Amino acid sequence: MKDIKVLGPGCKRCQATEEMVKAAARDLGLDVAVEKITDYAAIAGYGIASTPGIVIDGKVVHAGGLPKEDDLRRWLTA
Repeated sequence: MKDIKVLGPGCKRCQATEEMVKAAARDLGLDVAVEKITDYAAIAGYGIASTPGIVIDGKVVHAGGLPKEDDLRRWLTA
């Protein structure tokens, strides 16, 4: 199971990113645990200054803006 964290304060882009992650994982048939991190100190702890951010299995793979669908699928299957 992949451990995925979506980092952001809860803005529309952060919510959309969380839904994109869940939809891509579902489409790929992957077993994932998605956690939403809204605490600014926790977000900063990952070195992310621009949200939304995505962390997969402890590795930051995206920060700032909506991810591209192709990139998201690649990160999830890596």
